Amino acid sequence: MKADLLIAGGGLGGCAAAMAACSKGIKVILTEETDWIGGQVTSQGVPPDEHRWIEDFGCTKRYRDYREKVRGTYLNTMQVKKYGEMLNPGNGLVSNICHDPRVSLHVLHELLLPYVLTGQLVILRNTRVNGVQKEGSRVQKITLVNEKTRVHEEIEASFYIDATEAGDLLPLADVDYVTGAEAKSETGEPHALETADPSDIQAFTYVLGMEYREGEDHTIPEPDMYSFWRDFHPDIWADKLLSFYAPHPITKEKRTYTLFREEEGFPLWEYRRIFDRSQFDSRYEAGDVTLMNWPQNDYFLGNIYDVSDEEKEKNLYQGKQLSLSLLYWLQTEAPRPDGGRGYPGLMLRKDLFETDDGLAKAAYIRESRRIKAEYTIVEQDVSPDFNEGKTGKRYEDRVGVGSYSIDLHPSMAGKTYLDIKALPFYIPLGALLPKDADNLLAGCKNIGTTHITNGCYRLHPVEWNIGEACGALVAYCMEHHTQPKTVREDKRLLKHFQQVLEEDGFELEWPF
Repeated sequence: MKADLLIAGGGLGGCAAAMAACSKGIKVILTEETDWIGGQVTSQGVPPDEHRWIEDFGCTKRYRDYREKVRGTYLNTMQVKKYGEMLNPGNGLVSNICHDPRVSLHVLHELLLPYVLTGQLVILRNTRVNGVQKEGSRVQKITLVNEKTRVHEEIEASFYIDATEAGDLLPLADVDYVTGAEAKSETGEPHALETADPSDIQAFTYVLGMEYREGEDHTIPEPDMYSFWRDFHPDIWADKLLSFYAPHPITKEKRTYTLFREEEGFPLWEYRRIFDRSQFDSRYEAGDVTLMNWPQNDYFLGNIYDVSDEEKEKNLYQGKQLSLSLLYWLQTEAPRPDGGRGYPGLMLRKDLFETDDGLAKAAYIRESRRIKAEYTIVEQDVSPDFNEGKTGKRYEDRVGVGSYSIDLHPSMAGKTYLDIKALPFYIPLGALLPKDADNLLAGCKNIGTTHITNGCYRLHPVEWNIGEACGALVAYCMEHHTQPKTVREDKRLLKHFQQVLEEDGFELEWPF
């Protein structure tokens, strides 16, 4: 098979890249390891983490269209009886559009459908890259394998985007990359470690969905590792991991959580609730539904990339067991305000992800391999301590915007939370370009950030913007018979490319 562009990874970055490239007439092949496109918002079960201005500005037009189509799906297909100015299907605390992952899956298919119908876009599901042929600084072709049929296939393209969740093309293509934490002597970042630690990688999480049905008993069988996780008390934790206590992300003090809203404590149920039954009219008495992506099921005992197959499978299994054990603890042992124990009415919604065990199709990976880029974003670029204005560093080669605090979860090196302020920031084109590859771009969390700045560049609208910019850049290079690095280095071309982006709905300025 041949194409103009091969995108490895069908997450938000990959889907956005495909939309941007296809809109310009580029023939695209998009691969996805699971049978669902959408990545963190679908197969990984993480509702959008967004900044406070998202309804009005601070993302691309395509991302805003996606958000409105999510709302529109509920309004067009369900009896919505009660909502505020803008529908938030779950009334979750983390986002204004906390919603069922299957809705995002539907919307993304709808957005890509025009290109699929004409054959311009080919989506290869259950498919991963297992080989890359590279000559000098150019990728020549890649080998794909279908995980179900075990059929291998070679793909040749003019350009390639690595939009995989862990930067899987980088080692296969012999592209220089970084994992974990850099040393302060290398980056100058105030919060960097004194000594680099490649194992200082944020926890991953296996999400599951639960519905609460008062008065019913939906207790699952005791998970195999339940006794281990029930007694597990990590040094960095305020109590046992399976408890209603965890370190506060900012103060590190012992923080109290509750399952439902009570007088004291943070209500976990509402945090990522994706269905608030009070907003919908139905003859079927469904309960509220929430997604379990909480401090208590962050898995930080080992990594799942750049390790042996045995180590990867062990950590994936233990990560799944942690989430199932947390559910079982909630059903059987969690203290209730009335003095009792357990909430047996918590029902594991196996239909949510269409999996046998009820867990998400894939682990939510917060921190990927990261390219050694033409430009690496450091803490000083986004910190209010190093920038006098209301935004972070305004790069000359900016291709988008984003905003989020620097939010690092506990790590596999035994480090606790790091959550510090970051200004609304810009996305530099140089961070998307590997130093040692000319026709390979980084299309999601694998861009040139540090361990520190990954904490604010890994969120949904930013990943989307990164992928969409990569797709637009490939189309621009093909139309103008040039190369990505040339676009960045030639001020005339860069200015013209940025103009094209703005005409296509990219935001390159913050309005303050």
